[in-house]
Amino acid sequence: MSIWFTEKHTPHSGITMEVREGLYHHQSPYQTIDVLDTHEFGRVLLLDGLVMLTERDEFVYHEMLAHVPLISHPDPGRVLVIGGGDGGTVREVLKHSGVERITLVEIDEMVVRAALEYFPEISSGLKDPRVDIIYGDGVDFVRSVSGGRYDAVLVDSTDPVGPAEALFSEEFFTGCHRSLSKGGVFASQTESPFYHSAFMAQVFTRLDKVFPQARFYFAPVTTYPSGNWSFILGRKEPDVKPRLNRAGDLDTRYYNDQIHVSSFALPRFLAEMLRER
Repeated sequence: MSIWFTEKHTPHSGITMEVREGLYHHQSPYQTIDVLDTHEFGRVLLLDGLVMLTERDEFVYHEMLAHVPLISHPDPGRVLVIGGGDGGTVREVLKHSGVERITLVEIDEMVVRAALEYFPEISSGLKDPRVDIIYGDGVDFVRSVSGGRYDAVLVDSTDPVGPAEALFSEEFFTGCHRSLSKGGVFASQTESPFYHSAFMAQVFTRLDKVFPQARFYFAPVTTYPSGNWSFILGRKEPDVKPRLNRAGDLDTRYYNDQIHVSSFALPRFLAEMLRER
């Protein structure tokens, strides 16, 4: 008998995959954590029944969340990652030779433990001596951090519901801006332009009040709703040019100089929605 996992993206659509076996199930104080082994996507991490990553396509998401902002900074040395307990974003940040320290703030220690056990290639960077892991609330951490401490802040959050909703507030964006050094950059995932365009417009309005420049960019992530995912980049100084001549030095599977430039092209329907707000 075949066993299938299905995640509904809307009441009438979603994604389904055949499961070889369930490898892990745990109820943490914050959420349900599952690891599945699937035929098509390899191992899959679920939080509260939603796909967070799969071995087959995680590199696209993590490369774009990390490299687009870091290449947009002249010399990122200190990086703050909020969320991302699976370690994928940290793995990509470590590919930048100038990075000296990474602070990972993850609310759920059990996510880190599950990633280290079941996704060793993705989470390997968490063991790097340059990485400090803090278990706590990202909003509280940003509220308390000293000004100008980081060159980049990367928000690898879950969907904007429950505790993660505060990671998309104007107050949080203001705290991130304050924590950034001169020339600092901010980036966050911002959901699907096909299913969550109204939410994206709200995020843009809030971020645009705080940062002198805010821009969306996009990447295909097969197992996320609609298969098309968005991110937003905020710059503390708008006139800093990206170091595109250095993108080729990175060990990547998706990201390159051409992707960096083209990923900022806005679909017309989204551009029109942003103009209307």
